Amino acid sequence: MKKYRNTLFYFGVTGGFTALIYWIVTKGKLLEGNKTIVHPEASDSSWGDFLTSMIHNVQDPLAILLAQIIMIILVARLFGWVFKKIGQPSVIGEIIAGIALGPSLLGLYFPDFFHALFPANSLENLKFLSQIGLILFMFVIGMELDIKVLKNRAKEAVVISHASIVIPFALGIGLAYFVYNRFAPEGVKFLSFSLFMGIAMSITAFPVLARIVQERGMHKTKLGAIAITCAAADDITAWCLLAVVIAIVKAGTFESSMYIISLAAIYVLMMIYLVKPFLKRIGDLYGSKDSLSKPVVAIFFLLLIISSYATELIGIHALFGAFMMGAIMPDVPKFRTVFISKVEDVSVILLLPLFFVFTGLRTEIGLINEPYLWKVTGFIILVAVVGKFFGSALAAKFVGQSWRNSLIIGALMNTRGLMELIVLNIGLALGVLTTEVFTMMVIMALVTTFMTGPALDLINYIFKTTDHDEEIDQSKYRVLISFGNNEKGKSLLRLAHSLVKKQNESTSITALHLSLSDEMHSFNIEDKEKSSFSPIVKEAVILKQEITTIFKATLDVESEIIDIANQGDYDFLLVGLGKSIFEGTLLGKVIGFTSRIINPERLLDKFTRKEGLFVNSPFDERTRQIVSKVKLPLGVLIDKELKEVNQVFVPVYCPEDSFLIDYAQKLIYNNNTSVTFLDMNGHMESNFVIASAIGSLKQKFPKNVILNNESILYNEFLSNQDLMIVSLESWKDLLDNSSEWLSAVPSVLIIKP
Repeated sequence: MKKYRNTLFYFGVTGGFTALIYWIVTKGKLLEGNKTIVHPEASDSSWGDFLTSMIHNVQDPLAILLAQIIMIILVARLFGWVFKKIGQPSVIGEIIAGIALGPSLLGLYFPDFFHALFPANSLENLKFLSQIGLILFMFVIGMELDIKVLKNRAKEAVVISHASIVIPFALGIGLAYFVYNRFAPEGVKFLSFSLFMGIAMSITAFPVLARIVQERGMHKTKLGAIAITCAAADDITAWCLLAVVIAIVKAGTFESSMYIISLAAIYVLMMIYLVKPFLKRIGDLYGSKDSLSKPVVAIFFLLLIISSYATELIGIHALFGAFMMGAIMPDVPKFRTVFISKVEDVSVILLLPLFFVFTGLRTEIGLINEPYLWKVTGFIILVAVVGKFFGSALAAKFVGQSWRNSLIIGALMNTRGLMELIVLNIGLALGVLTTEVFTMMVIMALVTTFMTGPALDLINYIFKTTDHDEEIDQSKYRVLISFGNNEKGKSLLRLAHSLVKKQNESTSITALHLSLSDEMHSFNIEDKEKSSFSPIVKEAVILKQEITTIFKATLDVESEIIDIANQGDYDFLLVGLGKSIFEGTLLGKVIGFTSRIINPERLLDKFTRKEGLFVNSPFDERTRQIVSKVKLPLGVLIDKELKEVNQVFVPVYCPEDSFLIDYAQKLIYNNNTSVTFLDMNGHMESNFVIASAIGSLKQKFPKNVILNNESILYNEFLSNQDLMIVSLESWKDLLDNSSEWLSAVPSVLIIKP
């Protein structure tokens, strides 16, 4: 009886109260006698009522906005993916997706669908939502600027960045002189029009530039650091200049704009001397805690909105306030990481594509319908490239950079991207630019951003010979090795040493060993630590390599490794994969962290029959967690008693494997390693980036670099090798395809960038 009690209670309560509801409704109908009831018109067809209701629902403003967001995100992701595949920044694809959904393409060929998806009365909702996205995005941009880097390289950065603003700004004003009569809106003064043309010519897209530098592996080089620093200085200067320009345009004259500029100066001083110290105190209080409470997060977001609101009231646009708030965030990596992770996905994936489409709705390529207009567009592009590209390059050459580096800096600074669109939209909203000029300038932004990648490839191709020391990263390179047993730890140390040997003074190696806390007692912790590190320390003495050691007792080894790697100041994490795959545990270990094997049972059966291997995977889940959750570059060493790193081979399976060239270069430079690049699918010839990078490396180290087009590996070749370096994705593909030669490979370093 006891087990039926809940059932009886459920039916008793629901049945009893359902009957009560029915009784109340029945009695309530008697009250209608005192009221005049208006009955809806009866329809001949219930299907017709349903269709009428559906049409009404589809035309609801919220339904229209949601349909717009769905379409925008899908198309933006598709175009971004396509352009990333062809070696362009995904933001280019997203911008073109916005134009494609506008009147230039969708509205031209599918006008009914276009007007149904983007009715005129819905554009205000799209506009305000996209502006919220921009505010969040500019907040992230402000946080990503490293003011310390600006201080360290202030002299070079200020000269190059200010030259890259002044020269195109002057050329933009000169261009305005020739196009003012034909293209300026009615009632707009030449001062306002020319200032906006100047600022539009002088902007640089810091986010796009930083992404290009990172994707090409330049962010760890001196050249990449200079480019990012110049772009950061350019960003700060350009946004301050834009605030002044907006103030002048809104005020009408320079004299009356001084009131707005004075208010803006007071705002900046308050943010620096009042708000920033307050935020720093919060950062000091909560920076060491594991997580930020919701009230603390609310304070920062509230200040972000207040800052944006203040600059909007002053008259220098809300985006400047968001940028300023990001720039003064506490200099605590954890704080900035938390807020960037909270904001970036929402702003970049969800809201920024709305801005691209809103820009696309204002861009009408069809307006440029005469040869004369296309000539003007071409002239605008020419002025933009001459001013920004060559202006930056000449300034870089003047401060002592080589011609190659100067031209690379010029090509990067010529990138305009999203930041240009923000400026153009502000100009169009203020009525300073016509739709015609706006469209021409959007085309210029696309062309100058699109040309960055090919321009960099061409410069690298022309300047094949360059001083190697310019490209070798002389900045601090910090390696963390995590080992479970002594022999694997020694192999990891030998490998790490080979990556940094010649740069010993500017590098560091930290050895991490974790023990389960239930395996130790307080009285033997010191002995355990000493015995754990003794072989590693002896090996370090033999290698003449200084190391730092970290020993911890923990209940969760993999989580501790992940936390130490992510929260520490490291550039590369090296871990072992447990017992060697060559001791009979290859597939057990690898399948543990490989999620893309199509049919592991078939693969296991094939290897166990041929090699007599067995499955034993005690660390599979641990390795998988580390691979998936560690945020810095990760190397997983499958060790076959690695003693030296003199002969290495790198199979290149896809264009994404290009980052492996950086690790090969480190081994060549630091360890005089001989590296054989294997062209497995023809990418070393067909992909210009890979071909150029490997060709340049071979020209600098002809005795150390070997090119091999053989896609079939023979045991004779493999037996002479010490190490194979392969990307994680390519390693997964190797297992998927059941590569026959896997059983004969030497030690393997699997790298996740």
